[in-house]
Amino acid sequence: MDLMLKDKVAIVTGGGRGIGATTARRFAAEGAKVVIADIDDAVAQTVADSIRADGGEAVAVAVDVTDADGAQAMADAAVAAFGTVHVLVNNAGLTRDTRITKMSLADWDIVIDVILKGAFLCSKVVVPLMEAQRWGRVVNISSRAHLGNPGQTNYSSAKAGLIGFTRALALEQGRSGITVNAVAPGIIDTEMVRALPHFDKIVANAEKSLPLQRLGLADDVADAILFLASERASYVTGDVLHVTGGRYG
Repeated sequence: MDLMLKDKVAIVTGGGRGIGATTARRFAAEGAKVVIADIDDAVAQTVADSIRADGGEAVAVAVDVTDADGAQAMADAAVAAFGTVHVLVNNAGLTRDTRITKMSLADWDIVIDVILKGAFLCSKVVVPLMEAQRWGRVVNISSRAHLGNPGQTNYSSAKAGLIGFTRALALEQGRSGITVNAVAPGIIDTEMVRALPHFDKIVANAEKSLPLQRLGLADDVADAILFLASERASYVTGDVLHVTGGRYG
């Protein structure tokens, strides 16, 4: 199926690793021009280099999504490189897991700021470009954790907030030809998850308890993101697509 993404310009925040890196490469494979935005410039450059080596178009931008000036500089870099922005994937995020009685204010603030404030700041600077061309796609990466996870009051709150943000922005921007949706992954086999000391237990639990009996892959999530970013999803907005292997509780 042609997703009609050729020559579209896509920004992927947190694009240097995991789901973000896979998504950036998949956009490039569809003919899109990609801005890999990450706080770690080295990993962003690595992804951009790999896309260019495969014949695609990509630039890397170092950005702290919690900084308003940094978000604006990211948008400016995209315009300087490719002229505009058609797609924004708000993927940047992190975890600081612990029970609330042990959670520091810093643990709370950084998770909320990167995930929720970051999506706000990046959308704020990119949406005007989409309004001007009367076409745009914002895809926010939430999580199945929006339903709640023990030890993740900060992360679950941020991911739930991102769904509210998605629905409100969709209502605001529909008349401008902009759709806004969220993808909520479950447990995905990424470098970060593989580094967990109990990774083998995670795999065993997934095989035992999930209806699809496996961990998700970054490509599974990228499939959902690219669909929502495409012309094929032109009548989908304000929605949440779960990519969880059947896990909701």
